[in-house]
Formats: sequence, C-alpha cells, structure tokens
Amino acid sequence: MWQLHVPVWELMARSTLIYLVLLAALRLFGKREVGQFTLMDLVVILLVANAVQPAMTGPDTSLTGGLLIIATLVALNRLLGLARAHLPWVERLLQSPPRVLARNGKWIRAALAKEELSLEDCEMAIREHGIDDVSQVELAVLEADGMISVVPKEGSLRPQRQRPRVRIVRRI
Repeated sequence: MWQLHVPVWELMARSTLIYLVLLAALRLFGKREVGQFTLMDLVVILLVANAVQPAMTGPDTSLTGGLLIIATLVALNRLLGLARAHLPWVERLLQSPPRVLARNGKWIRAALAKEELSLEDCEMAIREHGIDDVSQVELAVLEADGMISVVPKEGSLRPQRQRPRVRIVRRI
C-alpha cells in the first residue's frame, strides 16, 4: 500500500507533463466557463480524465504514489498561479485576450466565427443585460473568463427589477 513501484521523480514528471498538456488543451478549448460546457464538452473531459490516470501513475498503484501525484499537481498549480500574478508573459500564455463581438449596434461576424459563438447565444447574453436588440449595444465583449460584457448605447437600457434576496433560516 505504501511502497512505490516507480521512482518519485518519474511520478512527478508524469504528473507535470500531463498537467501541462491538459492545460494547453483546455486553453485551446476556448473561452468557456465550466457552466457553459456543452454535453459533448463534459463527455470529453470525463473521458480524458479517465484516460490520463494510467499515464500519470504508470505501474504504481500505491497510496504513496497517489498522494505524491496530488502534491505535485497542487504545487504545480500554485506555482503557475504565482507566475501568472508576477510574469505578464505567463498571463498572456495562459489566458486569451478579450474579443469585441459587437460595436455600434452591429455584430462582428468574424469575431463570432473565431470564437465559435452562435448569434443566438450572443443575443441571449444581451437580453440578460436588459437589452432587446443588438442595435441598442454600444459594445459587447467576450471576456477572458468566458462571460460577455455589454455596454448599452445611451438610453437603451430598460429599467430592470431587482430580484429580492431571500435568506432562509431554519430553526430547530
């Protein structure tokens, strides 16, 4: 249970390589939030997770090996987080820049195609911002985190009702 069947450096190297390859693949995947994944995206992620497990562990099935892999992945994730915060080139490498999707009331079709966004998805996003039609949009931007920010033209924003916040407290 505790005895490793491969050297420590090999488990760390395998984990690091798989982490970096998956990070690059997900970076190329596009600007989507986890909640925006399609069913096909979810299936791919689950299958990839299942497929890479043997590549990380190799012939090792020990608890020690699993704990070492977890420690390696967490440390690598932390190091990349620090690098993003302090090295601008790492930030540019890991995060795509925002892309303008609409300007002055018109969709930029080339930008929609480049980001593989449907017109219906973009129209839904502007409606969520309280805007009925793209003609009322000054600027719509697909942000690096996958959200669409919308700046309405002056006077285009319809008043929105705030949803009341309700806190439910159970008393025993």
